[in-house]
Amino acid sequence: MFKFLRKKIGIIGYGNMGQAIAAGIKSKYRVFVFDKEKTKIQAVSGIEAAVDIAYLIGQCQVIILAVKPQDFETALEQLKGSLKDRLIISIAAGIPTGYIENIIKEARVIRAMPNIAVKIAQGESGLAKGAYATNGDLAFVRELFGLLGKVWEVSEEKIDGITAISGSGPAYIFYDMEINGLNPLNISSEIKNGYIRRLAEAAVAVGFNEKMGADLAVSTAVSSIALAAQTAQAPAVLRKMVTSPGGTTEAAIKTIIDGGSWAQAAIAAKKRAQELSRKG
Repeated sequence: MFKFLRKKIGIIGYGNMGQAIAAGIKSKYRVFVFDKEKTKIQAVSGIEAAVDIAYLIGQCQVIILAVKPQDFETALEQLKGSLKDRLIISIAAGIPTGYIENIIKEARVIRAMPNIAVKIAQGESGLAKGAYATNGDLAFVRELFGLLGKVWEVSEEKIDGITAISGSGPAYIFYDMEINGLNPLNISSEIKNGYIRRLAEAAVAVGFNEKMGADLAVSTAVSSIALAAQTAQAPAVLRKMVTSPGGTTEAAIKTIIDGGSWAQAAIAAKKRAQELSRKG
């Protein structure tokens, strides 16, 4: 079964994160994608565009739910009769595994929170195991997301904190580059260390100890700077790429624009993730 699991992975939702994950894993796995906006999957390369969700689910035993949190409830209601016996990986901010398990009884769910640096295989992904997922399931998802960068296994109560730091944190950096007119190819050690310090303070503010906070801060800062340097996209474009309307990053950036610190921004992001939470 495990060898079969590793062959075919379906991704529902082909926005920025769905695209980045697909690109990062397609060399090792057979990847199927579906998005309600058909134009997004018309020209995919090395990936199979599913004609509909039923076909994708029929082909794949691993399903990555990459729809926006605001669309998650509707999507899950549509899928609930089809996902039995599938391993479900949810990357939706603020949606606990228990919510999915209440709709799809005894579903094997792993909650993942990857960040935008998965686009260059330098991402960070927090992973938390649901009540019915096995240790084997977690090991598989750890291996899968390991193709995209670093993996942090945490308790589910820490996932919203991961969201606020490694998920939304790149936008704090991109916004700073944007408003200060910084060239991503020429970020000094002083500026980089400043980003690390501010992110570390933010990580402690949302509940991480100093060691974990420092680890998250270093990885987030280094990978975000690398992403900005390796792409031809302006920091403002990258910031918008990770800022979904009504999401955690939007709440954080609004706090910064209003004069708040990165720690206050992270608290706002975590709060927004909790607001998006479905308790079932």
